[in-house]
Amino acid sequence: MTIAESTAPATVAPARTGLLRRALRDPLALVCLAVLGLVIAASLAAPLLTSQAPDQSVMTDTLAPPSGAHPLGGDGVGRDVLSRLLYGGRTSLLGGTLAVLVAFAVGAPLGLVSGFYRGWFDAVAGWIVNVIMAVPAIIVLLVVMAAVSQDLNVAMIVLGVIMAPMVFRLIRASVLAVREELYVDAARVSGLGDARIMRRHVMPVVVAPSVIQATQVFAVAIGIQAGLAFLGLGKASQASWGAMLNDAFTNVYNAPTLLVWPGIAMGLTILAASLLGNAVRDALGTAPPRAVKHMRPTARTAPALAAAPAEPTADRLLTVAGLRVSYGEKTVVDGVDLTVNRGEVLGLVGESGSGKSQTAFSVLGLLPDEARVTADRLVFDGEELLTLGIPALNALRGAGIGYIPQEPMSNLDPCFRIGFQLVEPIRKHLGLSRAEARTKALELLARVGIPDPERVFGSYPHQVSGGMAQRVLIAGAVSCDPRLLIADEPTTALDVTVQAEVLDLMRSLQEERRMGMIIVTHDFGVVADICDRVAVMQKGRIVETAPAGDIFAAPGHAYTRMLLDSTLEGGPARGPLRAPDQTRKEVTS
Repeated sequence: MTIAESTAPATVAPARTGLLRRALRDPLALVCLAVLGLVIAASLAAPLLTSQAPDQSVMTDTLAPPSGAHPLGGDGVGRDVLSRLLYGGRTSLLGGTLAVLVAFAVGAPLGLVSGFYRGWFDAVAGWIVNVIMAVPAIIVLLVVMAAVSQDLNVAMIVLGVIMAPMVFRLIRASVLAVREELYVDAARVSGLGDARIMRRHVMPVVVAPSVIQATQVFAVAIGIQAGLAFLGLGKASQASWGAMLNDAFTNVYNAPTLLVWPGIAMGLTILAASLLGNAVRDALGTAPPRAVKHMRPTARTAPALAAAPAEPTADRLLTVAGLRVSYGEKTVVDGVDLTVNRGEVLGLVGESGSGKSQTAFSVLGLLPDEARVTADRLVFDGEELLTLGIPALNALRGAGIGYIPQEPMSNLDPCFRIGFQLVEPIRKHLGLSRAEARTKALELLARVGIPDPERVFGSYPHQVSGGMAQRVLIAGAVSCDPRLLIADEPTTALDVTVQAEVLDLMRSLQEERRMGMIIVTHDFGVVADICDRVAVMQKGRIVETAPAGDIFAAPGHAYTRMLLDSTLEGGPARGPLRAPDQTRKEVTS
């Protein structure tokens, strides 16, 4: 830990301000909420505000001027304008709400599943959505109202189905942007199931654009419902703002003020709903999510070869034999053989693109859908990994195989406090209560060298340094007592002083828990510091495996010697720079 880390002030992380409180700081949001609240309250309290029935027609009150009995006058057939305005608000608000609920009930689950799982479901859902979008919405609504029901609420339900593709595409795009984030992979490696990952890590990202979309769908639905009623569709007994506009246009020359009341009510409601969505967006601080290409689980095929004989070594923890990973016609890992014993640290070394991470992620089951993984044997502690389904892999990750990622800040979800992200896997795998899991997490934070565990436990990822975040991830990786720990370039993103401390920490944890460990690295300094045995990879193959001391003393393969020769440690110092032989010519334009 650096000096800056150890002397950080022990301030308590401030609690996040609630969405409502943040939105209420915006005067525009206050005005919009006030307008919508007034419209809703007046519509609900219609029986208390007027004694007139909205469909009661008195011929003597036709186009009657405002009076005590009729505060806003009478319409073209002698109905009370105020009564129709209030009860019409009920119809419009209910119609808009129905459209929103149906659109999200249909589009949201499809978008979540399609964006998270992709594959055939995404293709089928996309085809259905395209078909719905190709159908003229107004024609469908007219047919439904003519052939099925004149009820405007039925039309709004159909409109919700028609508008579901908008919700589907929005949510699918949001999920696609977040599903490849490293903290989602970290949650998956911790053994969390897909449902919990979607609920805890994906849904918070979807909420902000969904709220904005809901206000837009609500406003559009009110406008379309008013248009249908203006055309004369709907039940005659069903008061609505659109029907009031229809009557007002019929009598526009005799009583032009009839246009004012429904026009103001509908305009203010639509405008307030639209502007409220923008205010909520600002309160949430939404920004286009950054998509980071990474790997996610894939269903892998078990080999069709006969099972090899039982392992001769009782301490054998991991056996990889004949591992092959291919993408279409390109093979990136070709016939890799590895073994890891309990309490042993294996270094997987090679230049970038040699297949180290692909090999590690094959063991974890975190390769993309397009990857094809086969092996003669891929056995962890007696279990054939290639035959395990997703639930069994989720149960194994975290509790059986831990993972320390390369980028500490990218593997912590910025939406949640660090303590929550540590407690969740502990509760799932170890079955502890919330209080017990919290105590264990605080003990782990103290064990990995964090001076103020309580402060870090209550902090968000952006409130800690990179070195401290890496210590948090190490604590999370060992929190469920895994038997094998896979560390993918665990010190690359850290400065030199923190690297040494993190390596010492990993070594001490590995020794006290007798874990097997695989270190994926290209840094021979890390290999010399922590590894017992080294496997050197080149172009997807293992070219040499030997004890770490032998690798440095007498490398047996030309590629290993080339890697060692390319390191700067022990090389001669660079001489002074030579002055140029000729004076540079001045370049003029």
